[in-house]
Amino acid sequence: MAHEVVLIPGDGIGPEITCAMRRVVDATGAAISWRVEPAGAAQVERCGTPLPPETLDAVRSVGVAIKGPVTTPVGTGFRSVNVALRQAFDLYACVRPCRSLPGDGSRYRDIDLVIVRENTEDLYAGIEFEAGDPAVDELARLVERAGAKGFRPGSAISIKPISEEGSRRIVTHAFEYARACGRHKVTAVHKANIMKATDGLFLRVAREVAGSYPDIAFEDKIVDACCMGLVTDPAAFDVLVLPNLYGDIVSDLCAGLVGGLGMAPGANIGDGCAVFEATHGSAPDIAGKDIANPTAEILSAAMMLDHLGEYEAAARIRAAVGSVLAAGEQVTADVRRAQTGSATGAVGTRAFADAVISHLG
Repeated sequence: MAHEVVLIPGDGIGPEITCAMRRVVDATGAAISWRVEPAGAAQVERCGTPLPPETLDAVRSVGVAIKGPVTTPVGTGFRSVNVALRQAFDLYACVRPCRSLPGDGSRYRDIDLVIVRENTEDLYAGIEFEAGDPAVDELARLVERAGAKGFRPGSAISIKPISEEGSRRIVTHAFEYARACGRHKVTAVHKANIMKATDGLFLRVAREVAGSYPDIAFEDKIVDACCMGLVTDPAAFDVLVLPNLYGDIVSDLCAGLVGGLGMAPGANIGDGCAVFEATHGSAPDIAGKDIANPTAEILSAAMMLDHLGEYEAAARIRAAVGSVLAAGEQVTADVRRAQTGSATGAVGTRAFADAVISHLG
């Protein structure tokens, strides 16, 4: 019986890289029934939102989706479709493996890290007040009554909620992932030396959860020291678990260790739903030019196939991608440039997918 999967092409380069991904998945012979649904800037004019209700309904019904990137305006306009999906389906765990691939063009080799990022709380909860909003004055009075240090007039305010429940389930997810995947250490990343209430709660819960997993080593790192450690001695890390904002930043840092966001797959996991996606943006400046690198989207599909129990197909995709990158002859311009210093000889999105398909075996 075929696995039903919602496919959200997105916008920008999304339709191109999801097309490449779909062709690769179909070539494995895995039984996937694709249900294509829209999201992106073009939908705002049609229905007033970049994430139409029918797309949400489809994801809710099917429970598994894979999406391309969707453009998010900076500073104004609608909030991120990614954030909206995570909150709509309580996709509390963002899992981003960062593994070296042969020929990825990185200055590092043998990187093998996994970022487990809390997805629903922290500053990304979206509780914000514009400067001049009367609610800011109310918050100022509340802070004053509490005896805490106030803030300047004319401030905009973002609120950072971190709960015991949210912290416990993401740290537990990280330890369960480590145990299931044969990993040996979990590092909780925080700034509890400064944010003693919020990050302090996260750290306290992490230490409590760690006590239930004596077979897995545990440590905690302040986020700035962690970033330095990742670029000086990345082999010292295994699975990292972080609150939302730090997880977003550190996962991009780790992607930089393995050739960049074009190589970095991702999964957003909840108790009853999973959405897989490349971790990079929509790159509208190169949309439609057949030059985008679909590696991250293809590797995200491999994560999806693992989730569906199609382990052999997932392994074949990873091996085929590795073979194509190692050969270096049929790679996109970003990879070719990283490998040789020049984009000469690079191939397009479709040709890269053709090469991966030819190596599936």
